[in-house]
Amino acid sequence: MSMSDRIRVTHVGSLVRPPEIAELATAIENGEPVDQTRFDQVVGSAIKDVVRHQKDVGVDIVSDGEFGKVRSWAHYVVDRLDGFEERDVETAAGLGKDARLFPEFYEEYFPTQKLPKRGVMAAVAPIRYIGYDAVRADIARFKAALEGVDGIEGFLPVVAPTSAVPRHANDYYASEEEFLFAVADAMHEEYKEIVDAGLIVQVDDAFIPYMYDIAFADKPMSDYLAWAEMQVAAVNRALEGLPEDRVRYHICWGSFNTPHTTDVALADIVNLVTQVKAGAYCIEMANPRHAHEWKVWETAKLPAGRKLVPGCVSHSTNVVEHPELVAERLVRLAKLVGRENLMAGTDCGFSQSPRSRRVHESIQWAKLKALADGARIASEELWGKKAA
Repeated sequence: MSMSDRIRVTHVGSLVRPPEIAELATAIENGEPVDQTRFDQVVGSAIKDVVRHQKDVGVDIVSDGEFGKVRSWAHYVVDRLDGFEERDVETAAGLGKDARLFPEFYEEYFPTQKLPKRGVMAAVAPIRYIGYDAVRADIARFKAALEGVDGIEGFLPVVAPTSAVPRHANDYYASEEEFLFAVADAMHEEYKEIVDAGLIVQVDDAFIPYMYDIAFADKPMSDYLAWAEMQVAAVNRALEGLPEDRVRYHICWGSFNTPHTTDVALADIVNLVTQVKAGAYCIEMANPRHAHEWKVWETAKLPAGRKLVPGCVSHSTNVVEHPELVAERLVRLAKLVGRENLMAGTDCGFSQSPRSRRVHESIQWAKLKALADGARIASEELWGKKAA
């Protein structure tokens, strides 16, 4: 089957790092000197291996695994933005309503996660992007890995404005909106570099859903939605001028393997999500707290020309989903949004940071193969042909 008569397979981006990269990340976090030449060689070689492995298990649109980011999926940006100072650095922890409902669990769980330390990002001067060398190095390593590997496309994950600075102070700008839009303008530079290089950019925005639990779970929904609308406006500002078909937008409810009892419902935010000017929406839909939300698409409208990339396998359990379950999830969504508007994806990244994996590496690959096998089964049912 061709790309036009089957469901294509992708994922959210972050993959479990090889031990050599995890060791480098630990050294950098500890302030130890790291030889740049060795770093480039180790990371470049690992990205070549992971690109080929993604193709081998059936992924069509692959990432660099975020192997070049030595902090977390979001915290990497600290080194790429000027105008901030980081204050009160500490290990991140769950502080929302869910954590208050299950304090004994959270107290036991979070110390096991090896999360990078992060502080309050305080704007003290004009915010501007200074990460050109870093993002260009990401691009160069990834494009080198893609060379000679036929039949795949590449995407690079980046952080959304809100998720870039979830804990912040504004000591420079006149308003919160002015501050947030300054962050958006700075992040636009990173997004544009990736698109101009011929790659797809994926904007990761876990904190729009996640902040509901952190700050709004005991407040009127209208308060949260007013806040979220401004965050979406910032995303669209950061995407101005970029072709929608080269942009993906990802939301999840945090990759933590926690109860998630106070997550905001997809039904409450889906109309905000689809206001983002992206060609595809990658949405967590496989884990036990959100798997039922496929029904949202019975009434929610996917904008014309855009695609839905539902999570069909979860990052939060070592149980490998059966391909038939993946196919079932895809077929029922295809009947709601159209088979041509659907891709197969994962809930979230398999590794939140270089040292914080969510599943074992071997299980990560088994899940991606199950995803590809399920997409093939669904394609055979939806198009009535035998998939290759």
